[in-house]
Amino acid sequence: MNAKDKQVIRELAKQYMEAACSEKQQKMVQRMKDTNDLKIVRPPVLMDEIPWYQINIDDELTCVGSDDKVREVELTLRKALYRWKHFRCDVTLEPFYRVSMAYDSTGIGLSRQGEVRRTDDENNIVSQGLEDVLEDEEALERMQIPEFTLRPDKDEAQMNFVMDLLGDTMPVKLCGRGHLYHAPWDEIGWLRGVEPIFFDLYDRPEYIHRIRQKFREVTLAELDFVEKNMPVDPTISNLHCTPAQVSGLAENGFKATWFRGMAQPFSDVSPEMFEEFEVNYIKDIAERFAYSYYGCCEPLDRKLHIIKKISNLRKVGVSPWANEESSAQQLGGNYVYARKPNPAFVAIQTDPEVIRKETEKTVQVCQKHGCPVEFVLKDISTVSNRPQNLIV
Repeated sequence: MNAKDKQVIRELAKQYMEAACSEKQQKMVQRMKDTNDLKIVRPPVLMDEIPWYQINIDDELTCVGSDDKVREVELTLRKALYRWKHFRCDVTLEPFYRVSMAYDSTGIGLSRQGEVRRTDDENNIVSQGLEDVLEDEEALERMQIPEFTLRPDKDEAQMNFVMDLLGDTMPVKLCGRGHLYHAPWDEIGWLRGVEPIFFDLYDRPEYIHRIRQKFREVTLAELDFVEKNMPVDPTISNLHCTPAQVSGLAENGFKATWFRGMAQPFSDVSPEMFEEFEVNYIKDIAERFAYSYYGCCEPLDRKLHIIKKISNLRKVGVSPWANEESSAQQLGGNYVYARKPNPAFVAIQTDPEVIRKETEKTVQVCQKHGCPVEFVLKDISTVSNRPQNLIV
């Protein structure tokens, strides 16, 4: 790095810390915590998974750092400040720079295969044809349980680099694992494609069980490694696009954080199969944590009675394809109603009236059934190069 790098980064960090320590930020975070504590307050409203390359106003997101490492820190700060300045919604700005503890994995010995097609070279959302690399028992035998290795050398190097770059403008914190993001059916889908899985649920259920058990063993191996070798971070503020602030966390161990589960390829799988091939495999894993949040883009209104068998369930995703009334009735005041608005409404040209009606409907059904509710607009793959779709 050079003197100019430090000057640019430290000015951004100064602006960031002013926002992170502001009264406005404290009120936002308190609403998120109150909601996760099952209090009925004004719903937090957030946006995530944003097509940043389409909304760069006046080069506010253009990095000028001298190398990739500097630009990584710079872009983190620029995105946070952009949210704070332009998005009329809530945001969490942690009052420190987070460096995640590093560890290596030998992997599972398998990787996705298939042709990728793009319509936009800058967008990470692509179409991909998938080859089935877990077609039979022979393929499954090639799958291995990973081995993990701590990398304190990487931690030391990254901490020294970031602290030197930021100086005294912003604290730097080395953090352990913040939560478990658990989506094995996404991983299996990438390795097989969804269609072979659906056929095998009927034709070869015993083979699907063997695949699912192998992925369970992979998860347990990593959890056991983390629990033995790394501190768990109770200060984590984000569970993959949703607020994590909540009361009742322990000071250490997995009871100091959250489990986040989902089975998006199972949108059209029966509730019975969903329980057999998903919930039965995760209940005991989820219960190692303080709280569980379940669901993402898949509609869950027909499966909530099964998901509620996870004893520490606190939050449930309600996707654009779920029945809102039924979801609210089943969740009541016992769980957070984590509403995912439809990102199609901002993809081409924003219609405020359509968005207002959808939002009012959600609020009304949640008030009717006493649900604490949050809104997280996510999966925004495009805004058609119209920043005003998100910031007006």
